[in-house]
Amino acid sequence: QVQLVESGGGLVQAGDSLRLSCAASGITFSSHAVGWFRQAPGKEREFVAAIGRGSSTIYYADSVKGRFTISRDNAKNTVYLQMNSLEPEDTAAYYCAARSGPLTYSYARTYAYNYWGQGTQVTVSS
Repeated sequence: QVQLVESGGGLVQAGDSLRLSCAASGITFSSHAVGWFRQAPGKEREFVAAIGRGSSTIYYADSVKGRFTISRDNAKNTVYLQMNSLEPEDTAAYYCAARSGPLTYSYARTYAYNYWGQGTQVTVSS
């Protein structure tokens, strides 16, 4: 049974930092690319960041570039999202997702990923 479990969300003030974790089980983690998405109330789920199997390929949404950093530890079956300089606009439920194989041209699309976690809430107050 494949499981992706996000953690690390919370309520913070603008300018603060958070680190989200996504722990995977039931898959050969090192064979899967991973993405982070977020969804605010009343909005569509949007791409945040993605990382390839060996960490050599990384993509970010323009809205988080320079503030967020994605990384992974294959020995721990975990992907991280370090979020700095948080803004109220970053408030959303954050989801990690995994796909077997490398990142492709559709890395920012939800349909490109096979497995999803349940999400962790991030709330940034002004």
